[in-house]
Amino acid sequence: MRVLTGLIWFLITFGIAGQAQAACGNTTDACSIASGTYRISLPGIPAPGNPALMFIHGAGGSGQITLRNRDIVDVALRRGYAVIAPDGMLSTRRNRRGWSFHPLRAQRRDEVAFLQDVRDDAAEKHGLNPGKMLLSGFSIGGSMASYLACAAPDSFAAYAPVAGGFWRPHPTECAGPVKLLHTHGWTDTTVPLEGRVLHGADKNDPDALMQGDIFRTMEIWRATNGCLQLRGDKFLITDAFWRRSWTRCSDGTALELALFPGGHTVPEGWADMALDWFEGL
Repeated sequence: MRVLTGLIWFLITFGIAGQAQAACGNTTDACSIASGTYRISLPGIPAPGNPALMFIHGAGGSGQITLRNRDIVDVALRRGYAVIAPDGMLSTRRNRRGWSFHPLRAQRRDEVAFLQDVRDDAAEKHGLNPGKMLLSGFSIGGSMASYLACAAPDSFAAYAPVAGGFWRPHPTECAGPVKLLHTHGWTDTTVPLEGRVLHGADKNDPDALMQGDIFRTMEIWRATNGCLQLRGDKFLITDAFWRRSWTRCSDGTALELALFPGGHTVPEGWADMALDWFEGL
């Protein structure tokens, strides 16, 4: 009997733990797929429908660094969301990760396909619902989320970029309507609301690398969503966020801009605001 008990203990301790490790179910082990890696943190008690927040890091970040942002991760986990943190590709010139998001620049990887593959792999390995995933990202991670929403809007249930949007030249059109919440700091000087010239002589240089205008970005989304008005239809101030939304648009769409009195950061309270918005769609 004692031998049998020991055998059961061995199987539980090593067999089940080994399966969990193979499924990369903790924040220290990267999950590998053919096109790259990601990390994931799982809630103790999943919310109904097994939802997830996929958050794309900014320049020089990583999935592991994303999961250290407790202001985002702890809120999501407490609300029953898994947090998926994809890894950008390492730069060939320096040990920093980034994203091939700009459609007119060299593409080192099909990022849209990669993020879709991460979605599917995480859903399969961890029992998540791919139809209840919110895609977000910070800075160029926000740009990556915006370009994916434009190119393949049905990939995720909704989008919530922070401090990053389209770059110049702005897209002329997107593939289809979206549900999208854009958040931006009023005093952001890294990715200003109006954009800026990063490389080039000035804004008149045709070869300059320039960030886009967030107000132009919102105009593109209004056109994509078939909104009737230029101005917002609903205005709301919640905590530090000044919010305006467009509600007279095509059925099944959602569009909102949230500004806050700060710079280039994911502001305190963003996770709760974004998940409240997502759940209210």
